[in-house]
Amino acid sequence: MKRLLTLVALLAFLPLGAQNYRNPILHMDYSDPDVCRVGEDYYMTASSFNCFPGLPVLHSRDLVNWELVGAALTSYDPLFRETVQHGNGVWAPAIRYHNGWFYIFCGDPDRGIFMVRTQDPEGPWEKPVWLVREKGFIDPCPFWDQDGKAYLSHGCAGSRAGLKSVLFVAPMSADGTRLTGPSRIVFDGHLTQPTIEGTKFYKRNGKYYIFAPAGGVSTGWQTVLRSDSPWGPFEEKIVLAWAKGTVNGPHQGAWVEDPDGADWFLHFQDKGAYGRIVHLQPMSWNPDGWPVIGEDLDGDGVGQPVAEGLGPAFRETPAASKAPAPGPYGIGLEWQYPAIPSPYWHSALEDRGVRLYSVEQKDRSGLWDCRNLLLQKFPAESFTLTARLTFCPNPALKGEEAGFLVMGNDYALLRLVDTEKGARLEYVTCLGADKGGEERSKELTVLPYTWEKQSFPYSSGNVPAVSYPSRARREVWVKLEVSPKAVKGNVPEAVCRFSYSQDGKRYKAVKESFTAKPEMWIGAKVGFFCNRYSPKNDSGWLDVRDLQIQ
Repeated sequence: MKRLLTLVALLAFLPLGAQNYRNPILHMDYSDPDVCRVGEDYYMTASSFNCFPGLPVLHSRDLVNWELVGAALTSYDPLFRETVQHGNGVWAPAIRYHNGWFYIFCGDPDRGIFMVRTQDPEGPWEKPVWLVREKGFIDPCPFWDQDGKAYLSHGCAGSRAGLKSVLFVAPMSADGTRLTGPSRIVFDGHLTQPTIEGTKFYKRNGKYYIFAPAGGVSTGWQTVLRSDSPWGPFEEKIVLAWAKGTVNGPHQGAWVEDPDGADWFLHFQDKGAYGRIVHLQPMSWNPDGWPVIGEDLDGDGVGQPVAEGLGPAFRETPAASKAPAPGPYGIGLEWQYPAIPSPYWHSALEDRGVRLYSVEQKDRSGLWDCRNLLLQKFPAESFTLTARLTFCPNPALKGEEAGFLVMGNDYALLRLVDTEKGARLEYVTCLGADKGGEERSKELTVLPYTWEKQSFPYSSGNVPAVSYPSRARREVWVKLEVSPKAVKGNVPEAVCRFSYSQDGKRYKAVKESFTAKPEMWIGAKVGFFCNRYSPKNDSGWLDVRDLQIQ
């Protein structure tokens, strides 16, 4: 499958038949997914933490095949522009459609709860509106009742609030822009539902329901709370838990009803370096008014995740009237930076490539806090990525660097370093980058430059043509092969193997392999960078073209 920089289709579904599906439906890192349906169209969003553009928006017609169509958050607190906020920022959103508007409510554990909205889910979205500034408030979900009253449920982060395992409800204005009263605790899960979080607020047959996971991200279960009032008291029941041979977790997600009246639940599984991947479960309701998610083999009302099944009716997506537009930063939506990007960091190339300009760094201490890493999620459990790179350092600068990397708490990369002899190609690893680990590099080869004379092409009368120093240029192809390695438990490691080529045909492999690691709350990512370490009023660059994933 050819994948260019502007590709936005995220099809990770293996068909078994006309209406069948196999889990995971998205083998990509979409943490804390939430979904709403409008007519025959479904829209999903997910946590994006410190990565920008934030709050991805995906579209589907059948809950199985998804396409990335937008991003709801393109700017944020100025602090995010200055530093990389690992694991902070945009936590556990909820997407809803109400009175002609799409809303996404989201928590920032350090700042409070905000909302963005639009009438077109592909964007643009309005700027964030803060409902409440309160450190520790997370995982919000709005609910509009039939009587016109509106509410917001949410949880709290123990790391900020000094309290966890409790859930809140607050009254909210009908337009979703502010809370009209204080939040109050409506459920305490300390004794029966430890670390309960990730609220989703619904109503069915006169009863109020809060869906919320408990027990921890990789080891927990799905709980449902039920009450006659939005303020409680709430009954509780575990409705989905993992069993031997099924996926770990399963963690928070969304209940959605399809146009034919069938119920479904989407949730994530924590899969280590591969991130938090998305599963789809059938859902039904017992006569006593409790949901059952997955398959209930022993009839106790607690389901377990299914590996495959008969899915929602397939509804073909109408033909697009125009080609997919680039993302808010001018390149494909699949690309993200670990901080709010500067307009000086990249430009799109006509052939769907991207040019990365070198960005001045304070020192050579490593890439852990480097803001200008252009990254994307691992797209599958096994894949091969290739790309053609052209390194053009600035002749007035010395030691510019550019490269191709796998980023996580450990990272590895192929790095091109500008030297007098040419571009020195290195293989670099950094173990424990999140704990201050140091890079270790190994020289692979030195690639001589080709030189292109630069000149101002115009001369007339007494105005001579102006010549500039020749510009160095070096082309190299890079390859990354990722495959799973079974380990104890049901979450495989992601083993990475790097190669390079001088002609795009014959590749030379780096001898040692690298085992990818997740970052805080997100999976490993793959991407590119271009850096310099001295001040200058201009930069060199790295062109990335012909990117393919198979």
